[in-house]
Amino acid sequence: MKVQGCDCSIVIKTIQHEFDVPYSEETIREAVSLLEEEASIEGDGVCKAIVKKSGVTGCVVTPLTIGTAPLLLYLAMGSAGLPVYVSETRSLYSYKLNLLPMEDADCFELIQDRGMERRVFEQCRVQGFELRFEKEQAIKLKLDICGEHSAHAYLYTDTFEKKSGERFNSNNVDYRINGLEYLCIYGLTIQVKKESGTRTEIWIKRTLDKDRELPAIIEDLIITARLMRDKYEYRHFGIFRITLNRLVAVSDETSVNSSDAVIGPVRYYVSGSISTEVFTSGEEILL
Repeated sequence: MKVQGCDCSIVIKTIQHEFDVPYSEETIREAVSLLEEEASIEGDGVCKAIVKKSGVTGCVVTPLTIGTAPLLLYLAMGSAGLPVYVSETRSLYSYKLNLLPMEDADCFELIQDRGMERRVFEQCRVQGFELRFEKEQAIKLKLDICGEHSAHAYLYTDTFEKKSGERFNSNNVDYRINGLEYLCIYGLTIQVKKESGTRTEIWIKRTLDKDRELPAIIEDLIITARLMRDKYEYRHFGIFRITLNRLVAVSDETSVNSSDAVIGPVRYYVSGSISTEVFTSGEEILL
């Protein structure tokens, strides 16, 4: 995949894919650490330090589209099962993505294009991600990227396929908690850390509803995002679904200081499993 900006771009290359995705922000750079600091030179009081370049760090924030969502979510989660043909469709396949620690996830290459200079970072991984759903806004994914290899020049002049298409919007998202649909959820953020194991927290923003308050323990939360154009086969292509099990409330940060509708966040810790279902056409192979 390639992330395209106005005058710079980022390319993420996997075994099967090299293409362009839109992005809102990128801060990819070489990670620099201070290896050693020497004593000041007598007479001028200047300290010297040895600086060591130690790979890549930074993030990419991108909206999810019909063309990029399956692969971006695969990189975020870290693992994908074998494709399964969807019956009663022409050529649709579903993949189940499972959350893995960073150390067990697949690597990819990242190419940074800054005008006349191209640099490549090898053996990169996703060390954490944040997936944000916010009413009236596009669904955005932030990938925190790290790697142990320093950048070197990328001398080729390759051009990469651009992938954009319709963007997923938070207005077309269904939230089901313990089998019941919750219309009071205004926004939701999933934050995952993947170093030395996985740790997941969720912030659920909801309008206060006395008839259906969020439970302290959620056995299963199913988030389904859809695209609404008619050209997509119903309930399949143009959809992704995230299932989270066993959520435990950590804190309720709602502050009631308004006579109008109150939107308050509740923070949960995910103690169970997390999986994602995505769909691709027969012409696109995820792995």
